[in-house]
Amino acid sequence: MNASILHHLDALPSAKNITRVVTANGITVLIRQNFNSPTLSIKGYVMSGSIFDPDDKLGLSYLTASGLMTGTTQRDFQSIYNEIESIGASMGFSSGTLTTSFSAHCLSEDLASILQLMADSLRNPVFPKKEFNRQKNQMLTALKIRSQDTSEMAALLFDEIIYAGHPYQRPDEGYEETIQAIKREDLAEFYQSHYGPRGMVIVIVGAVDPTAAVDAIKQALGDWENPHQAFMPEIPPATALLETIRKNHSIPGKSQVDLVMGGLAPDRYSPDYQTLRVGNNILGEFGMMGRIGQRVREESGLAYYAYSSLSISLGPGAWELIAGVNPKNLEQCIDLMTDEVRKFVSEPVTEDELADSKSYFLGRMPLLLESNSGVAISLLNIEHFNLGLDYFLHYPELVQAVTAEEILQASRKYLDPDRLAIAVSGP
Repeated sequence: MNASILHHLDALPSAKNITRVVTANGITVLIRQNFNSPTLSIKGYVMSGSIFDPDDKLGLSYLTASGLMTGTTQRDFQSIYNEIESIGASMGFSSGTLTTSFSAHCLSEDLASILQLMADSLRNPVFPKKEFNRQKNQMLTALKIRSQDTSEMAALLFDEIIYAGHPYQRPDEGYEETIQAIKREDLAEFYQSHYGPRGMVIVIVGAVDPTAAVDAIKQALGDWENPHQAFMPEIPPATALLETIRKNHSIPGKSQVDLVMGGLAPDRYSPDYQTLRVGNNILGEFGMMGRIGQRVREESGLAYYAYSSLSISLGPGAWELIAGVNPKNLEQCIDLMTDEVRKFVSEPVTEDELADSKSYFLGRMPLLLESNSGVAISLLNIEHFNLGLDYFLHYPELVQAVTAEEILQASRKYLDPDRLAIAVSGP
């Protein structure tokens, strides 16, 4: 192996240059130093998401995460933002299906300050009534806007079809009626039951000594305890469709129809994961949005945009084909996209398509890892999916190992042209 390749491997995140520590109270800490920049990127999550929301108060985890920075036992709303601004930093929280994520960016000299602010928001929120009412009204306004967005409503409808009877059927943000039902006291109760250090992960990348960073985290969060913190429920499997199911959602007055069609995908631990990523890139991502974009948009001129997307995480995922079309072109667009699926699961991709797709993934990896933020996100994913600290050292061989025949066989498991979910939203 020549010197430049060895240098490249040494530069990648790996067990050699990542410090990983689990604190006594259950927080997993990952640090990677990079003194090429004077800044730090901090990312992480706590095990609290909409999976815990009751059906009649869906959106509760979302509002709780939004309320963490509206006031604590030590600081009011304005004080929190003044302190962040005074050090030129940024900080925020956002709720998803399984976790509530946090993110911060600051100069390395301000690490202790930003961690104290983050810890205060995580440990001592009081959810002031005035700020709760303001955020609730903002949420209701956002949901009214969502109800008029053809793209958003098609995506919701698609989830209702493929995840029927599954927790993933529900939108994280809830519905207008479930948000209306939420009171300030519900946020406080949800917080007490679901926020705590167990399962928490925090990643810091940038100009910092790993030992000093770990000490700063222990100082801010090391004595945090919550004996009432709920455990993550088991995520059930989803049931694949037995036939094509189509649902339409009408939004009068719109000039565009949004279409989402497709089926279930496996979870992140599936041996088909890398194979499907490379395959999906060929089907509807690479270049002018792959075969889907080429056929539907470029050659036929039927769509404003047309592409495919593979959404894979913990629990069942989704393989979606997405298009925005003129209403008069809708049926033809559905037929063409279904035809492309039929071709994709009938014959292997070409060697040129396979080579181009692999080059894309291998060329993209250094770009993802060239910023502190990109490395922090990557380390968070490595921990979340238990991929091992040397994942990036093995990544090129995982991509290179994918064959055209494997793409064909894996695609047949998850995309069936005769068993598609089809969601349409528009006039």
